[in-house]
Amino acid sequence: MITKQQVADLANERIQERNPALYIVEITIGNGNQILVEIDHEEHGVSIEDCMSVSRNIEHNLDREVEDFSLEVASAGLSKPFRVLKQYLKNIGKTVKVKTIEDGKFEGVLTAANETEIQITTKEKVRLEGKKKKVWEETNHTILMEKIKETNLVITFK
Repeated sequence: MITKQQVADLANERIQERNPALYIVEITIGNGNQILVEIDHEEHGVSIEDCMSVSRNIEHNLDREVEDFSLEVASAGLSKPFRVLKQYLKNIGKTVKVKTIEDGKFEGVLTAANETEIQITTKEKVRLEGKKKKVWEETNHTILMEKIKETNLVITFK
């Protein structure tokens, strides 16, 4: 039986050789040994060459004669939720949408992240007493990682 640990070890072996700024986001092994490895880069996107290199290392070190498998190595998609701390760290300074398990929703700039919590700054127009026109007010929110249901990058086109 092919294990996630075997796949992770083989992927990390190539990542360390090729580019230590790459990291594994998720490994899934489905029915019939369908292996999906998602990788990302600490600073920018993942190249096709990165995916091919990791894929080849896994494929060449698993024996299809012993156990058949299908393998896909891909970059973590922009539309997929964050799954590891490195994705939060990579996106500090960018706009994110956070859903919490208490049904709270926040959209703002990710300002900090660590193993236990994230911080985002939201902007909203409020009417101040004695003023006719609404003004923008920034609010800082600290959200515990254990309370986060999903965090997505907000994609904007300028």
